[in-house]
Amino acid sequence: MMLMTAVAWIYVVGLMALTEPSIVAGVMTFALYCVIPLSILFYLTGSRRRKRKAERIAARKASTLASADDKTADT
Repeated sequence: MMLMTAVAWIYVVGLMALTEPSIVAGVMTFALYCVIPLSILFYLTGSRRRKRKAERIAARKASTLASADDKTADT
């Protein structure tokens, strides 16, 4: 749902940028109304995803170390 909203916002701001009188104003409109706010939004909402990924990596490293310890103990 959030991705659909972001795509719609990009479309709206893109049309706003196209109606600006100069290219510089259009680029600034697109950057200030679209790129910067959406990057902040995606960074803030992605914190759970980053935390889960870090936990999965830590669990994978722990299981790898545990299996390596088991192999060295058997020999």
